[in-house]
Amino acid sequence: MSHRPPTRGQRLRHLVAAAAFAVAVGAVALLVFMAPDAAGPGSPMGVNPAGGKVGSAKAGAAPVFTSYGTRLAPPAERVRVQIKQGLVSGLLFNVRSGQVLWARDPGRILPIASLTKMMTALVTVAHSKPGDLALITTAATHFVGSGVGLLPLGKRVPVEALLYGLLLPSGNDAAIALAQHVAGNQRRFIEMMNARARAMGLRCSHFSTVSGIVDQDNYSCSTDLAALAHAVLQSPQLAPIVASRSAILPFPIKGGKLYLYNNNPLLLLRYPGTDGVKTGFTDAAGVCLVASARRGRTWLGVVLLHSADATEQAEKLLDTGFATLAAAAR
Repeated sequence: MSHRPPTRGQRLRHLVAAAAFAVAVGAVALLVFMAPDAAGPGSPMGVNPAGGKVGSAKAGAAPVFTSYGTRLAPPAERVRVQIKQGLVSGLLFNVRSGQVLWARDPGRILPIASLTKMMTALVTVAHSKPGDLALITTAATHFVGSGVGLLPLGKRVPVEALLYGLLLPSGNDAAIALAQHVAGNQRRFIEMMNARARAMGLRCSHFSTVSGIVDQDNYSCSTDLAALAHAVLQSPQLAPIVASRSAILPFPIKGGKLYLYNNNPLLLLRYPGTDGVKTGFTDAAGVCLVASARRGRTWLGVVLLHSADATEQAEKLLDTGFATLAAAAR
């Protein structure tokens, strides 16, 4: 079957479906810091993917980004906002400095679903070239969960197109294809992911899957995810991808083009200045969102884990963050 450009009606249906997703997903030195509405001792504990209760990250080696995502901003810049809907862990941070403006249990170790793909993308660009071609194997076409769905078995496709497929529609098939291209198999690629996490000084992250589809032993925390988001946004190859609402790419399928759309609800709803980063969902992880936005020279990021209303919470935190920093600068 040919892959034709979507009609206006199909595009509208896609937007409605994506909006429905956004509504559905919405229906540290810092470990000593608790925001005014931070979860207290009675807050629900997640399930450790290794089996047992999840806690906060233990002290470890200093991160590559010194104190990134763990250093409190000056008092005048700290955000005071009440998040009433359910949220297990979250963070609002300055992307440029890593300073924390607001947090809720940011060291809580939790499953992270497709937020995993930020690390998959970072490892891929570190060990491949933009012009590389990746062979599509049976493993990549027999995926579970979300996918590009049009990867041509036995053909070689551009790694860049697979990165778009990984980060926009959150393609698990793209994750498998990239892992096999870089490392030969998924097991070795996962070893590379965990090695990269150690090199970055991530204190509460461990990966057991290239895509995030498996929750068992695949986890992180808000502070580590802020550092991962920073790395993605600093990547000349990845930053334009995560900022894209959609993409039309040359691809070896009938029709010659691949049409992809981003799941990020802030991009979908055109929240001002949105330029990333990644969504995620499994039953165990709940709705997860890492997002970023710029206004002038101010660049803020938000991490939300197991959120009852990720879209509204992200907009509220970002709006308040921008307003707070603008007031502090006056």
